[in-house]
Amino acid sequence: MKKVAAINDLSGVGRCSLTVAIPILSALKLQCCPFPTAILSSQTGYPEYTFLDFTNHMSDYSKVWRNLGLNFDCIYSGFLGSENQIDIVCNFIHRNSNAFIVVDPVMGDGGVIYPVFNRNMCIKIKELVKLSNLTTPNLTEACFLTNRDYPMEELSESELIDIAKEVSSLGPSKVVITGIIKGENILNLGYDRDLDRFFFTSVKYNDCSYSGTGDIFASILCGLLNKGYDLEFSTNEATKFIYKSINYTSNFNTDRNDGVMFEQFLNDLIYF
Repeated sequence: MKKVAAINDLSGVGRCSLTVAIPILSALKLQCCPFPTAILSSQTGYPEYTFLDFTNHMSDYSKVWRNLGLNFDCIYSGFLGSENQIDIVCNFIHRNSNAFIVVDPVMGDGGVIYPVFNRNMCIKIKELVKLSNLTTPNLTEACFLTNRDYPMEELSESELIDIAKEVSSLGPSKVVITGIIKGENILNLGYDRDLDRFFFTSVKYNDCSYSGTGDIFASILCGLLNKGYDLEFSTNEATKFIYKSINYTSNFNTDRNDGVMFEQFLNDLIYF
């Protein structure tokens, strides 16, 4: 069974980060080995939460894994909250040179970089992306990675493809730009440099927004690629899963910070 080192925060309430990565990768029959960056009572979208920064323990944590002689087939990193954490993850990747590297370069959304990030941290995230085999930025993050201004108008397909190719030129052979709103639809753009192939997935945008959907998407993509499926198939399956989960959750009056009720559809993943 393949081992995936999943580097992310752990929130007791709010479906995101490790609390979605663990069940999704497990449903896909991969061993998810959590590597926490922080432990929270509830994710940060809630009005109140506790926060335990795990940075000072991360190097010792990975050192024990190294002493145990553990090898990982995949390293999958999500939100990182400091420059030190990014450095630790880069070093961890260098020590696992045969692993497939997935980087979700969480920095911002809607044209705005998250307040926790400064320019130095964003530059370090860019260095982390260079080490990846697959990266999954949203359009805001893809623009930052390529030193572009966030577009005020919808981009054409050719312009989006140019951005994906430029992100790929940093290092990752596979790029998926997520959450591109175009008219009444929301698109994901995939680009596989090895095959010189690009594709779009498209579903109707229902104007519902929930936290953690990006984590679910990246986790499914990570899992399916490690199972041997190609990028286009994996992206389509992740897109369908998110769409079903959002539509189902929108029938209930839930807090967006709770995330989507993805548990209802985990059975969809066990047959891969």
